[in-house]
This record gives sequence, C-alpha cells and structure tokens, in this order.
Amino acid sequence: MLSRVANSIYWMNRYIERADNYARFISVNFNLALDLPPNVPEQWEPLIVATADHYNFFEHYPEANRENVLYFMTFDVNNPNSILSCLYSARENARTIRESISKEMWEYVNQIYWKVKDRVEGSKSWELARYQGFLEEIKSGSQLFYGIVDSTITRGEGWHFGQLGKLLERADKTTRFLDVKYFTLLPNVDAVGSPLDLLLWSSVLKSVSAYNMFRQQYKVVNPTNIVEFLILDKGFPRSVVHCLTEAEQSLYAISGTSFDHGYSNLAEKKLSKILSEVQFTEIEDILTTGLHQFLDAFQSSNNDIGQTIHNTYFDLKPVN
Repeated sequence: MLSRVANSIYWMNRYIERADNYARFISVNFNLALDLPPNVPEQWEPLIVATADHYNFFEHYPEANRENVLYFMTFDVNNPNSILSCLYSARENARTIRESISKEMWEYVNQIYWKVKDRVEGSKSWELARYQGFLEEIKSGSQLFYGIVDSTITRGEGWHFGQLGKLLERADKTTRFLDVKYFTLLPNVDAVGSPLDLLLWSSVLKSVSAYNMFRQQYKVVNPTNIVEFLILDKGFPRSVVHCLTEAEQSLYAISGTSFDHGYSNLAEKKLSKILSEVQFTEIEDILTTGLHQFLDAFQSSNNDIGQTIHNTYFDLKPVN
C-alpha cells in the first residue's frame, strides 16, 4: 500500500474519532447541567484545558463561558480540533483516496461534513436542547461510520491503518475525559467524596457511554473504581488498555510480524512497551503516582507513538 494512502486512511479514522470525542467532551457538561444543584455554577474552561486547546481558545475569546466554548469546540474553523474542522479533515483525506475505500464510506463522510457545515449559521443562538440533539447526531454518526467500515472494508492493510488511527485517538481521549474531572473545581475541599463529587465522576462515565457497563461490574460508584474501569479494564472498548491491545494487533498485522518473534520496527517496540506498562499497572500505582501525572505521562507517550508511526510508515524517503 502506498504510504500516502495509508496516511489518509489513518487520519480519516482518527479525525472521525476525534469529532466523536469532542461531542462527548461537551456532553460532560450537558450531563452535569441537568443534575447540578442551582447554587453550583457550570464550568466550561476544564473542557478546553483537558483537550489542550486553551492556548488557542484564549487567542480568539476573552472568556471561557458556555457560548464561547460551545462554538469553539463545535464550529470554529480557527480551532483545528473543532467538530467541523475534524470532519473537514476527514472528508479531505477520504476524497484523496476514494479509489482505496468503499463507495459507502466516501458518501457518508462527505454527507456528514456538509450536514454539519450547513448548521454553522445561527448556531450561536441555539438552546441547550438543540445542542444536545446535534451532539447526539455526531456520536450516532461516528458509530454509523464505523459500522460502514466494518461491513464494507476487507481486513487488509487499509483496515488495520484505520483501526490504528481510531484506537490511538480513543485511548488518548479516554485519558482526557478523566482529566476533565481533574480540572473541574469543586466549591470547597470538603466537597471531595461528596454526592456532588460523585456526580461529576458519573458524568464522565456517561459521556463515554460507560455508565451501564460500569454498573454491571461495580456495585459502588467511586473515583477509584471509575479510574480502574476506564484505564485498566480489558473488556470495555473505550478503556485505555483495550484500545492499546487492539492497536498493537493491527500494528503487527501491518508488518506481518509474529508476536513470538518480537517487534520489527520502533513503532511496534514503543506501542508494545507502553501496553505492557499499562497492563502491569495496578490502580494503587496510578493513585500513588497521582492520576493527573499518570494521564499526562501517558498522553506524551501516546503522542510519541503517533509520531513514530508517522516516521515509520508515512514519512518514507525516496530511495537514491
């Protein structure tokens, strides 16, 4: 497969996943808005801090209020990670490789981009209910896209590059969902462990569609169990360890390397190493290190893996 095609498939899937996760980020606060006591104000700045978009945000907006953050994360073209920008980038990647993906994939990516593009005008005056409906469409749309991929694409190199992009992006964003809780300020220190604190944690679970699966496995909703579930659970499809496990399988499938013979390139080495580190980590280790510190270190390592994959497969130099 041409490196150009592989790169576009990888990023098309990664951008679709990013758009889905940005819709979920905003849902964190929407879930809270329905349940917060009237004396507790909404907080929107934690969303842009956890996604590392706050520097860009404050270059264009004076205040991180609901209206500004919502527009910035959904429709603002000055934000390369906004839902609209991600769908545009996904569409452009799909457009350049139409001959290498299914007709249904291209048509759907093209359709959902224009559907969102047409919503920009007047979106700043939307009520919360309309925003919630829009975000649900984005989340449902990403699931529909992955359903189309699974049912129309041969399980070859292209499919594995798509899986790799989706899973690395998902692992990164799961850690950032947990970080939203870290950056959300409670009214006072005494609120730690209170019903309000647990409400914040539950909103994180709901936003990653993990609440029901979590309750089936744990009787008690507490921060320790939630962190363990979203990072270390091997069966939940959005947990960090599950995403890395599936990503590793796709990475080795691309090179044709057998696990029994070890890694064949630096990308495989780094991904296998971070997976092993997470697999052999226990929840007590994470809490001892500090949740935010653990998540921050993981995000840096995950970004490094993405860059190494780029260097290994997409940044190929011509042979002299």
